[in-house]
Amino acid sequence: MTAFLFVTDLDNTLVGDDHALKELKQRLSEHRQEYGTKIVYATGRSRSIYHDLKREKQLLNPDALIAAVGTEIYDEDGQETPDPAWSEKLSHGWDRDLIVATAAHYSDLVAQPDSEQRPFKVSYYLTEDASTEVLPRLKSLLVERGLDVKLIYSGSKDLDVLPRNADKGLAVQFLKQKWGFDSTQTVVCGDSGNDIALFSVGEERGIIVGNARPELRHWYEENLADYRYMAQAYCAGGILEGLHHFGFLNT
Repeated sequence: MTAFLFVTDLDNTLVGDDHALKELKQRLSEHRQEYGTKIVYATGRSRSIYHDLKREKQLLNPDALIAAVGTEIYDEDGQETPDPAWSEKLSHGWDRDLIVATAAHYSDLVAQPDSEQRPFKVSYYLTEDASTEVLPRLKSLLVERGLDVKLIYSGSKDLDVLPRNADKGLAVQFLKQKWGFDSTQTVVCGDSGNDIALFSVGEERGIIVGNARPELRHWYEENLADYRYMAQAYCAGGILEGLHHFGFLNT
């Protein structure tokens, strides 16, 4: 057993099965203490909403928090401001006001609460029915206005507009380089469309939990690789299953 970099989404991935979560927390805590494993949460939540969940589920303190769909990195749990080097990387060519003005042309886009609107993230609710028409038109208009952004649609309802160089996967690469982990020492876990970036950037060991959303299942089936694993168990149970599969934990 050696140290590894453990990265997981929260809602419906780490959290969702309290019994399995209790066992996983114990195993990860012991592994971190004995081998120096790093624990990172990669969530679509803003930092403030993340802390509500952390308190509710008594989550372990992470070594870093990737918040707001990869647009903010906090080097440790108590840090108040995002990593300035990451923020600087995302600022080039980003025009939040113009994105909001462009999105205002589409009545199907309903702004998410203020807590989920971040400096480098503009977030909307969009129904699955409306998405097939709205997404290509919005993307085209954003490009027409010179905005180099990416659209991430997940859970059949959440749309995030991010800088081109921002997502959960790219944030993980930033931390990998910072801490000196390679792909074989890194495991990423997720359940939905905004987690695809975790699995698609490099060759990290990937665990897709058994309750994964259709958009992630479809992506997995089209991108089969021996370094990605589709678990049978749900949430933290699926993570434990995957960690055993890849040999990160002893049986």
